[in-house]
Amino acid sequence: MNTNDFVCRCKWCNLKNPIYVKYHDEEWGVPTYDDKKLFEVLVLESFQAGLSWETILMKRENFRRAFDHFDIGRIGRYEEAKVMELLQDRSIIRNRRKIEATIVNARVFQEIQKEWDTFSNYIWHFTNGEIVYEEEKTYSELSDRVSKDMKKRGMKFVGTTTIYSYLQAVGIIYSHEKKCFLYDRKSK
Repeated sequence: MNTNDFVCRCKWCNLKNPIYVKYHDEEWGVPTYDDKKLFEVLVLESFQAGLSWETILMKRENFRRAFDHFDIGRIGRYEEAKVMELLQDRSIIRNRRKIEATIVNARVFQEIQKEWDTFSNYIWHFTNGEIVYEEEKTYSELSDRVSKDMKKRGMKFVGTTTIYSYLQAVGIIYSHEKKCFLYDRKSK
């Protein structure tokens, strides 16, 4: 038996999938300040809309390759030929609207970086740099505000539920469940 078999985790974590377990244990809910990582997670969360996170996570390396390792500048310059190339790539989610939204979102992300110096400054300002502790929600007043602001700026696929999930993933909202071995980390 693996020692991981005796560790309690959030109920959404598929314990039979080592990639998912590693994501839960090492990434999800960890405060993130690096713009490249913040952009990667935003792209993946927007592709996740209507699908399971596990599906996206299993394709993450394919997304990295297909989207030039989430190079914001390159993605912001994608043209129709690149969109067509991505639509032919069976290793990712081939949804034209989501691909086009990624391009638009890269451009808006760069505008936010110019305005706020970093995207991290922008996204963390909604909580004054503080982590919000809550669980068992799929949206909140915070995700409503962030979503509304992002949409106003022109971003796509950033509804309140997607943004709530994004804020959880990047550690702005800390949502490990009480029975999860990571729950107590919030007090440290």
